[in-house]
Amino acid sequence: MNQISWTVQRFSHLLKACISERDLYTGKSLHTLYIKSLIPPSTYLSNHFTILYSKCHRLYAAHHSFNSTPRPNVFSFNTIIDAYSKESEIHIARQLFDQIPQPDLVSYNTLITAYATAGHTFPAISLFKGMREKGVEMDGFTLSGVITASCDNSALISQLHSIAILCGFDTYVSVNNALITYYSKNGFLVEAKQVFYGMDLIRDEVSWNCMIVAYGQHREGSKALSLFQKMVQIGLTVDMFTLASVMTAFTCLEDLLGGVQFHGQLIKTGFHQNPHVGSGLIDLYSKCGRSIIKCKKVFDEILVPDVVLWNTMISGYSQNEDFSEEALKCFKLMQRAGHHPDDCSFVCVISACSNLSSPSQGKQIHSLAIKSNIPSNRVSVNNSLISMYSKSGNLQDARRLFDRMTEQNAVSLNSMIAGYAQHGCGIESLSLFERMLNSNIAPTSITFISILSACAHTGKLVEGKKYFNMMKENFDLDPESEHYSCMIDLFGRAGKLKEAEKMIEEMPFKPGSICWASLLGACRKHGNVELAEKAANEFLQLEPSNASPYVVLSNIYASAGKWEDVAMVRKLMRDRGVKKKPGCSWIEIKKIVHVFVAEDSSHPMIKKIYGFLEEMYTKMKWAGYVPDMRWVLVKDDGEKEMRLGHHSEKLAVAFGLISTRKGEPILVVKNLRICGDCHNAIKFISAIEEREITVRDAYRFHCFKEGKCSCGDYW
Repeated sequence: MNQISWTVQRFSHLLKACISERDLYTGKSLHTLYIKSLIPPSTYLSNHFTILYSKCHRLYAAHHSFNSTPRPNVFSFNTIIDAYSKESEIHIARQLFDQIPQPDLVSYNTLITAYATAGHTFPAISLFKGMREKGVEMDGFTLSGVITASCDNSALISQLHSIAILCGFDTYVSVNNALITYYSKNGFLVEAKQVFYGMDLIRDEVSWNCMIVAYGQHREGSKALSLFQKMVQIGLTVDMFTLASVMTAFTCLEDLLGGVQFHGQLIKTGFHQNPHVGSGLIDLYSKCGRSIIKCKKVFDEILVPDVVLWNTMISGYSQNEDFSEEALKCFKLMQRAGHHPDDCSFVCVISACSNLSSPSQGKQIHSLAIKSNIPSNRVSVNNSLISMYSKSGNLQDARRLFDRMTEQNAVSLNSMIAGYAQHGCGIESLSLFERMLNSNIAPTSITFISILSACAHTGKLVEGKKYFNMMKENFDLDPESEHYSCMIDLFGRAGKLKEAEKMIEEMPFKPGSICWASLLGACRKHGNVELAEKAANEFLQLEPSNASPYVVLSNIYASAGKWEDVAMVRKLMRDRGVKKKPGCSWIEIKKIVHVFVAEDSSHPMIKKIYGFLEEMYTKMKWAGYVPDMRWVLVKDDGEKEMRLGHHSEKLAVAFGLISTRKGEPILVVKNLRICGDCHNAIKFISAIEEREITVRDAYRFHCFKEGKCSCGDYW
């Protein structure tokens, strides 16, 4: 081979072919010839070897090639910066950028795009400003990168839109596509539509896809499907991204039947094996069909799953609390398959940890996120961690993480406000909300759900009314069903049942089951049988197979001594085949989760647990505890007291106390609402044992300490 008379032109042509084909083996052979000086050294050829190694994901070799480049020029730097950017080594890319004597437009665009991809808003904007100050002319790719980096800063996106118009870059398709995407993500559908319909002849397939996704994000699925049909009619190419966007439209419409029919068409065309389309299908079945089996079947049909598909499958598991452990297993399988978790992977698996209320699992995932390539200030991951720590009963760590975040957005504040609301810390929730109002971060619809929930849980009726009215008056946000439910809950807990009923009657849309459930819960608390019957009947018309209204109404009848009505409700459940969800509580001790049900006999330490509770009841009665018989649906008082003593939350608390060191806090989770007698009993236990006992039920947290609960008995 050494005897072959190579020419620089032939060598260059072959090297370019290796780059095009990602032929690393032949490329290395050429590099060997080059190093042995059989080919005259040149900056041009060295740059192309750097490109070869970069495209073949050989970062070390690419850097070595760059260091060996004779007289590196700005193209040399741009090439290696691009290589490090694509491997998420942005800090090294920045160091190399700073070494360029005179960065050109490509240098700035490459680094700005890298920052945008990583979600680093401030460094991207700072670089953009520096570029402008140095007189470097920008182009459409610069603006599209900066718009992408702006993420959730709607004011900045609007300013960049103005710059695009003034400088004539509104004719760039990439700029318009970025504007459609990020206007939509920030809730500005009108502006997104104006950009799309103002593009006229310069629209490409990406533009149509962006607009279809925008309609889907804003729950306007019918318009998304209409746009897809028009796209097909005018002969535009439909690709995997278009089809995935259409699946999003079916999902937001909750049109499972239409989605299944479209799935059939995808099978005929072979697109069902595409990972991107598969992600849309899994999302549809997990959100609309609640069918994890179908999700798994779709996943198994994909020949080469990518990270996005794994993330969607993990998300599908985590959306169903019963499959949260499967989400963790799926996350581990993804890693074994050779995929590196990205920020979305961590958000999905952290959500699963939140469902499990497993402090040990959550901390392990947090540690893995720190060790991975995900930057420590990645906003979305930190937001999920705040929520996870809050739901695991660790509000202090949630706040500590929140305060350490170098970059915060509306979701960060929403997560922390929601955490305080769930723990009954109304003052802290309202304080953080006022801080949000005084900052440049506008509250979202979700913010108001959290703040109204905080008001409901702490009895702040005046403040709740104020914030509810503030939505439309100050922020032009139309209250949705969830906001009305919070207000009904607020009135109901305060005993204002007439106001709660009036709000349901005056709602601008038909009340959903959540609204009637809130009213029914209030009727139980205040013993209003007549209104409870109305609320339960309305609830059952919407969800006839839901056991909750039957159970609550039965409890209300039992509390009122209407045992014939209790029997009638139970018979109705049997006749309709409705089964009550069994109550259970669990506690994690030494990384092992122990589950208990009422009157449990399966746990290996159950005799010791019952013995501990018998001793505890003696101490509690001496301290003034009186069993609340209203929380047992039997007539015999002796049997009532026995059943009360064997509720699942009491068993879990007892096990936690005998299995941990004296003074160590414990966390118990219950899948249903904590019963009133257990709430009262655990207050006494916390005082007698001098322990901090936190119970997370289906609605909120109760932190018991020194004989008191954080809810202030307002729950």
